[in-house]
Amino acid sequence: MQEQVTKILCSKREAAQMLNVSLRTIDNLIAFKEITVRRIGRRVLIPYSAIQNFVRTDHRIPKAA
Repeated sequence: MQEQVTKILCSKREAAQMLNVSLRTIDNLIAFKEITVRRIGRRVLIPYSAIQNFVRTDHRIPKAA
């Protein structure tokens, strides 16, 4: 019998695909602390719950400096 494993973290690329945005946008969201991440070694992983929370919240576009 094979157990079903539920993923709780995704890569930046997977997050970009889920949100239909570019990797650069994901990097910006991380830099502006709009999405929380978990670092495991050199990998930057995003909890699915953080993506869901992001989608449920309205966001302002930061003004360019």
